[in-house]
Amino acid sequence: MIARFTGDRQHAQLISIPRDSWVDIPGHGMNKINAAYAFGGPTLLIQTVEQLTQVRIDHYMAIDFDGLIQMTDDLGGVDVVVAETTQNGPYTSKAGINHLNGEQARWYFGQRYDLPGGDFDRVKRQQQYLKAMFGKLFSSNTFSNPGRLDSTLRAVTDAVTVDDSLSNTDLLGLAVSMRNVRPSEVEYFPAPVLGTGREGASSVVYLDATAGERMWEYLRNDSLTQNAEQFGDQALPDVPR
Repeated sequence: MIARFTGDRQHAQLISIPRDSWVDIPGHGMNKINAAYAFGGPTLLIQTVEQLTQVRIDHYMAIDFDGLIQMTDDLGGVDVVVAETTQNGPYTSKAGINHLNGEQARWYFGQRYDLPGGDFDRVKRQQQYLKAMFGKLFSSNTFSNPGRLDSTLRAVTDAVTVDDSLSNTDLLGLAVSMRNVRPSEVEYFPAPVLGTGREGASSVVYLDATAGERMWEYLRNDSLTQNAEQFGDQALPDVPR
């Protein structure tokens, strides 16, 4: 995901790039975008995303399943709305509102197989999870309570890996600068997709270069919020399955 905070700190956008997107990886040629991390870690992944979008990536954050479980439990769980009853591992997500603890979120968040949209449905689940998490933080007045904000950020930094240039103080400053953003002002997009196909033995996703360049340009000049309607209903994902 690319997370972007507008210069006036009134809006934020999160754009998901499908893991199977067929892109040019610097020094390695065409491959799935998730191969960039395997080939060269965060540095090469950032270079690949920057080359694809021409958007400067200032910071990097990663979370694994252990961190996801910890962060969810630290928040007291999250509520997600599921369109259709699905099962993954030992857990069943029933149609309707589900309150997920960390372990349940890990299985819900990571499911890809047995979903009609495969990884596209998982992208919607990931975005929905973040939306639920942000909503909980805002509803509990975390951003207006310095003590609560500090303890929340400590929990987050214990669960995630960030680049060396992003200190705890920087994170706190960024969170404080975003204190007036409301959940309704955080928009979620998938990167525009042209279709799917095969490259050799691999199933891949072909990105829509034309619509994508329009999206990346709006992102670069801080105007994606004003032009969100150009991307149809992508800005507000359907209820995940």
